[in-house]
Amino acid sequence: MTTEVTGVTVEELATLMKQAAGVTVDPRELERRADTPFSEFGLDSLGLLGIVGELENRNGRALPTDAERCTCPRAFLALVNGSLTTGA
Repeated sequence: MTTEVTGVTVEELATLMKQAAGVTVDPRELERRADTPFSEFGLDSLGLLGIVGELENRNGRALPTDAERCTCPRAFLALVNGSLTTGA
């Protein structure tokens, strides 16, 4: 049985922000302000690290170390989704 790995959506990122860091953000706002620093949404580096850890556990593979250093949603989603879809 093969598990297909899919990318992380803006909606999933918003949910992970709530679960991992207690930061509530409307997915539409997150998408509209995709280049806004995570800090302006109230997400700090520890919260982002929690999101990275959750995604690694969920997908059974490590994400690039740069994932926890991404400063905005657009960069984070691009890096994570690129890694998940290519398996790199």
